[in-house]
Amino acid sequence: MNAVKIAMKMETDAIDFYRNAAEKVKNKVGKKMFLSITGDELRHLQMLTDILKGLDIKPKDVNPMKNIKTIFEELKQEMMERVEATEDELSAFKIAMDMEKEGVDFYKKAAAEAQSAKEKALFERLVKEEEQHYAVFSNTYFFMQDSGSWFMWEEYSIVDGGTPWA
Repeated sequence: MNAVKIAMKMETDAIDFYRNAAEKVKNKVGKKMFLSITGDELRHLQMLTDILKGLDIKPKDVNPMKNIKTIFEELKQEMMERVEATEDELSAFKIAMDMEKEGVDFYKKAAAEAQSAKEKALFERLVKEEEQHYAVFSNTYFFMQDSGSWFMWEEYSIVDGGTPWA
């Protein structure tokens, strides 16, 4: 099986897992994260399908981190409420992080072994997006695990209210 077909299988598995996780996660932030990344993975699958068909692809300039920032801004009020994540929800995010890391590793190898410039460019792009997905899931995991600490770190505040450089 060639790298494109393996990548398509990985993307399909990720889509199925993320959709399923989105249905099960009660936390609105977690649910939106899984749905947003599902959309990215669907786009990846389409690009891979087009490459396999020999079509020229012009990937859209997509920034998963920007999409996630929008989600956090939209849900800021809900995020202020401390919601305890279940172990199952946290486990889903750990699995998602592992899946994204495996994707990064696979796409790096596939880019190095690509048979054409189009495939190489696509795999290199997928590496960047999957790295951003990993960061999104990691950040969401941290938020759901301990939202109080997450807010402190994300806002770069310190306990005494001073600034770190003062």
